Amino acid sequence: MSPALAAAATASAGSRGEQTLRERLRGWFSVVGVLLVLVVALAAVAYSQQVQRQEIVTRDLFDAITETDTAYIALIDAETGLRGFALTGERRFLDPYEAASERPIGFVDIARDVARVREDPGTTAAAQRAQDLAQAWYDDYAAPLVAQIEARGPESVKDAQVVQGRARFDEVRAAAVAFVDELRGLRADVADELTTWTRLATLVVPVLVGTIVVLGVGTWIALRRWVIEPLEVVGADARVVASGDLLHPVTVRGPGEVATLAADVEQMRTTLVDEMGRTRDAQREVELAHAQLATQAEELRRSNRDLEQFAYVASHDLQEPLRKVASFTQLLQKRYGGKLDERADQYIEFAVDGAKRMQRLIQDLLGFSRVGRVGKELTEVDLTTALDEAVEQQSEAITDAGAVVTHDPLPVVVGEEPLLVQLFANLVANAVKFRHPDRPARVHVYARETDEGWELACEDDGIGIDPQYAERVFVIFQRLHAKDVYEGTGIGLALCKKIVEFHGGRIWIDQPASGIGTRVCWTLPHNRPGELVETAPPDSAQSAAPAADET
Repeated sequence: MSPALAAAATASAGSRGEQTLRERLRGWFSVVGVLLVLVVALAAVAYSQQVQRQEIVTRDLFDAITETDTAYIALIDAETGLRGFALTGERRFLDPYEAASERPIGFVDIARDVARVREDPGTTAAAQRAQDLAQAWYDDYAAPLVAQIEARGPESVKDAQVVQGRARFDEVRAAAVAFVDELRGLRADVADELTTWTRLATLVVPVLVGTIVVLGVGTWIALRRWVIEPLEVVGADARVVASGDLLHPVTVRGPGEVATLAADVEQMRTTLVDEMGRTRDAQREVELAHAQLATQAEELRRSNRDLEQFAYVASHDLQEPLRKVASFTQLLQKRYGGKLDERADQYIEFAVDGAKRMQRLIQDLLGFSRVGRVGKELTEVDLTTALDEAVEQQSEAITDAGAVVTHDPLPVVVGEEPLLVQLFANLVANAVKFRHPDRPARVHVYARETDEGWELACEDDGIGIDPQYAERVFVIFQRLHAKDVYEGTGIGLALCKKIVEFHGGRIWIDQPASGIGTRVCWTLPHNRPGELVETAPPDSAQSAAPAADET
């Protein structure tokens, strides 16, 4: 979106006092979040209080009342056993008394346990009073009475002692009952609180569900009004534009972000209108260029036909008078050689040599021009067989030089077999021609597989090539030696480069690891079944095989 449109959209929203969609959603979801937090917090508090009071009622206070009743019954059993012992003097009646007196009364401990979960001063005071009275009954009445009976018998017990003991135990009984009543009252209070919290928790659940439903509906309505409806308007305008009515404007409305989106779409529409205008102009220019290109292509086809006709003339008409010149100068040399003066013999020799070199040069040029233009169908070529055939073609030169040609296992590639044979023949012939004068030539051909395809090399131990001329030797007619030192037309390596590039590879000069001689490296693509490429059928002119030669 352009800065101008963005500013316009923002200014439009600001002038109407509209908030951005982000601000609206932030405010709405803040309210929603606060309400949900409050309702969920209320539900959590109600449930927590309900569980807490339920545990106090069903576990803590229930256990406290049970333990208090057990201690109270133990006191009653002790008092009953004491009275039986006082009446009969029989020791067996003291068993409940002795059992009760051997363990703590426990009212205060029970009250202390209750106070940990629910603080109640009345319960604590009642427990303390009941335990003090019970302990005083044991210490001040029961224990002395037992000692008296054991010492002087049951007849020593006076009626006043019995009345006193009954009165004191009644106080203990009343205090224990009061403690139990306090516990039961506390349990009733907690049970009432449990009922209240249970009702509140039961009420909070539908309130929470209702709140969620209301908030969900409100969120849907807000999204509908703030997002969906403005986007539907923008989408409707965009569909009208997409249907082809590029002059239909896109309405800019809604919250800030939606208005910005609408402005972006409007900017895209206006840009598209402008681009279509420029495209129509460019299309007219392309049509004009296409017409010019068609004209140039027709001129190029006519030029190619003229070139093929020239090649035919060069291979037949030009060579015919050249052969006559060469033949008659050779006859002149045979018949009058040695019969004329020395300068005449030299002139005749110059004429014969020039005719031969001109004939070889024409043949080499024809072969160079036909690589990639006139050839046979591409097939799978065994490079070992191609190298053997090339060595056979150069067998006479190899034998005369005493050279040795070796090779490693070579791959099978896709290519034009005569051209690949010519490639090997030129490289081997160059290695033999430019051998070192002090040693017989050694030529070795090998290959290795790379990610790009096959990398091949022809390495010799000849006179070598200076690295500064590594690129120059592949230029046609470029020679590094005078023709009277090494014969040739300067086309051989240029032809090798053209053959390699025709097969999709590249060729270069590299220095051997030993530092002696020359290594010519080139690449060829992998041979993959089903990738054979058909070339145009050869024309009536016969392809010439140029003589092997280096620059």
